[in-house]
Amino acid sequence: MALSMTGYGRSEKIFESRRYTVEIKSVNSRYCDINLRLPRLFNFADAKIRKTVSDALLRGKIDMFINFEDNDAEGSEVIINEGLAKAYSEAVRRISVVTGREDDLASSRLAAYQDIITLRQVSVDEDKLYSELACAVDEALSGMIEMRKAEGKSLADDITGKVGELEKLRDEVAEYSPNVVADYRQRLSDRIDVILADEKREFYDESRLAAEVAVFADKCCIDEEMKRLISHFAQARKILASDGSIGKKMDFLIQEINREINTTGSKANDIEITNRVLKMKNLVEEMREQVQNLA
Repeated sequence: MALSMTGYGRSEKIFESRRYTVEIKSVNSRYCDINLRLPRLFNFADAKIRKTVSDALLRGKIDMFINFEDNDAEGSEVIINEGLAKAYSEAVRRISVVTGREDDLASSRLAAYQDIITLRQVSVDEDKLYSELACAVDEALSGMIEMRKAEGKSLADDITGKVGELEKLRDEVAEYSPNVVADYRQRLSDRIDVILADEKREFYDESRLAAEVAVFADKCCIDEEMKRLISHFAQARKILASDGSIGKKMDFLIQEINREINTTGSKANDIEITNRVLKMKNLVEEMREQVQNLA
């Protein structure tokens, strides 16, 4: 099943006193670009989380946010920076002396100053923490993948419909193309009649007319382009019905389809075919924009 590159997933898991919140969202990108924000406590798991995400999502610009709370006081230690506390206190005392104001710095206010008090985990069981975090990450990824599948199916269905429209236009072009040579022969013959007087027309070498028509027919022949388009359309349907990452394959195939359509338009030299070619080019451009959102 085709996957979109746009999606969102969220998970919240609680294990004893520990709460894990994982939020993940993604948009279009040519590659798998992961922006991961997580607490310092989980720096050891950074590489593992990135691999899990890239294996699951394949492509996209991905923003992932992980929050962690532990309400177990026994698992944490409060650290007081005594030297910094003394330095702050001494600075306030000197300000009091210089300004003549009362030194009213209470301990509670001093404790609120930056870096006076810090919290440190007493002990960390990395395997246990990662196992719990992995459950939250997997749940968030599952939610995102479901959203990606739903949007990917919608995109694939719409692109498949456009492939069907292209096939109809291709059939019309192939059916009409023999008329191009016949019309050219008639126009050339009519022009010869106008240029040559009636008495001279009978002396005109018809083989020259046939040769001119044969050269034109060779130049405007689009049989090969029509055959290749049939093959490309069949391949597009096959790719759109397959699983996994199909965005890059479809992007390449659309370039090939566009090339054959352009060649058809330049060789045909006919207004009826040109009109259909323009419609086909519009459809291909719409498909190209949609494919940019497929993983």
